[in-house]
Amino acid sequence: MKLRIGRDLQAAGKQIAAEIRAQLTRQRVLAINLIGSPGCGKTAILEATLPKLTKAFNVTVVVGDIATARDSDRIEAVGVPCLLINTGGACHVPPTLIAKAYEGLDTSDLDLIVIENVGNLVCPSTQDLGEHAKVAVLSLPEGDDKVLKYPRLFREAGCVVLNKIDLAHVLAFDRGRVLGDLEQIKHGLPVFEVSALTGEGLDAWIEWVRNLYEETFGALPDRRTSRSAQGTGRSR
Repeated sequence: MKLRIGRDLQAAGKQIAAEIRAQLTRQRVLAINLIGSPGCGKTAILEATLPKLTKAFNVTVVVGDIATARDSDRIEAVGVPCLLINTGGACHVPPTLIAKAYEGLDTSDLDLIVIENVGNLVCPSTQDLGEHAKVAVLSLPEGDDKVLKYPRLFREAGCVVLNKIDLAHVLAFDRGRVLGDLEQIKHGLPVFEVSALTGEGLDAWIEWVRNLYEETFGALPDRRTSRSAQGTGRSR
C-alpha cells in the first residue's frame, strides 16, 4: 500500500510538471532548472549572466531555498523579477510549489524562466518541474569525483556549467577526469567552463541558452521591453 501511494504521488507530480511545460510551451516561454551543490555558485552565475541575458530575453527567476531570502535578494538587486520559494526544510522544490508560484505570474511578455533549485546534487535531479532543460552546475572546490558519484543529474542535464575555474591554479582538480566522466555518462554533453567572478566563459553559456530557445521555439520575439512594472513575488 505504501509503495502504491508513493507511485501515485510521483505520478501526480509528473502530471503537474507536464501541464506546466505544455502551458509554457504554448506561451513560448523557455524554462531551465539550475541544479548544483550549496556554494557551487548558482546565484553568482545568475548575477553575472542576467545583465547580458536580459538584453535578449524578458526573464523571471524562481529561487528555491530552504530558508531566507538571501539569494532572491541578490537576484532582485540585479533588477530581474524574482519569485522566492522557501521549502521549509525540503531538499528540493516540488512541482506543486512551482505551479503555485506561477499562478500570479504574467507570462504575456515573458521569454525565459530560470529556476535556481535548492542546493543539492541528488533530490532536485529526481524532480521534473516542467522545465525544458536541467542545467548541472559544478564547481572546482567540490572536487573532480562528483560526476560518477551523482550520475543522475549529469545524465539528465542539457549542459554542465563548470564554475570557479579561476581557482584552478590553487586546487588539485583533474579537469580531464571530469570531462572523461561526463563523456562516459552522456556522450557529447556540452560543458561550459566559467568563472562567475571574472566573467570568463560566460558568453558561451549565454549563447547556449539563446540557442536552446531558438531550437525550441524558433526566433526570439522582438519584444524586449522594460518590465519594472511586473514586480516581484514570494511564495512560501
